[in-house]
Amino acid sequence: MAGTPTVALLGVGTMGAGMARNIAGAGLPVRVWNRTADKARVLEDVAEVAASVAEAVDGADVVLTMLYDADSVVATMEQARGHLGPETIWLQQSTVGVEGSDRMISLANDLGVALVDAPVLGTRKPAEDGALVVLASGPEDTHERLAPVFEAIGSRTMWVGEAGAGSRLKLAANAWVATVLEGVADSLTLTRDLGLDPALFLEAIAGGALDAPYVQIKGNAMLKGDYTPSFALAAVLKDVDLILAAARGAGTDLGPMPGVRDHLARAVEAGHGDLDMAATYLEH
Repeated sequence: MAGTPTVALLGVGTMGAGMARNIAGAGLPVRVWNRTADKARVLEDVAEVAASVAEAVDGADVVLTMLYDADSVVATMEQARGHLGPETIWLQQSTVGVEGSDRMISLANDLGVALVDAPVLGTRKPAEDGALVVLASGPEDTHERLAPVFEAIGSRTMWVGEAGAGSRLKLAANAWVATVLEGVADSLTLTRDLGLDPALFLEAIAGGALDAPYVQIKGNAMLKGDYTPSFALAAVLKDVDLILAAARGAGTDLGPMPGVRDHLARAVEAGHGDLDMAATYLEH
């Protein structure tokens, strides 16, 4: 692969659609495929819409997977079997956990392609703005070749080791996201239940060492009842299960995480799974 790589992007949901537009906007040829075809067709103005995985990946330099979980990634890449070139790079950016990333490494070896495990930090808006943080891991000879793609989708790329390291770091980062989310929801709830306006909590910490942009964004969404999905509640629960599995495997005691999971699960069971993760507040 030399010059401008052709990218096949498999999975154009909440994250993938914005990524596809930014890759195309950077002048890279893009083909897109999605299991729900209507989601792919809205990208016809910037990308070639493929009718099948095989059609999307045939002749592509980079095959980018941005799908829901490890099972969906494996099932999709099995459809690419026999249509991947020897120089193709599989750029796996879904959140799949430790066991999932090990499955990807095994599958890439079986398919005969180089794997770069590179999940991202960010939700819908950073994906649309090309401001994701890429946690890349994989062979050194892929770094330069993938630079145009990473420059298109992200504000920063970290190369953190061999394939699988990116997924591990993503779990640590998402553990923090889930902890902050539930911490904000808990503090707002406690403020309310103590007979005060819960908005006072956000005002009290605003601009100080205890504050963060994410705290205000999610806290205000909770108070306003704005649950337009940027990161669906059900997806956060899926990721927390991956975090807990990784922690068990590593022998790590994550004190608050089981309670975080219980709160998220309660909100999903109440029917809020398709809403933004801020909707955990509805069940506090």
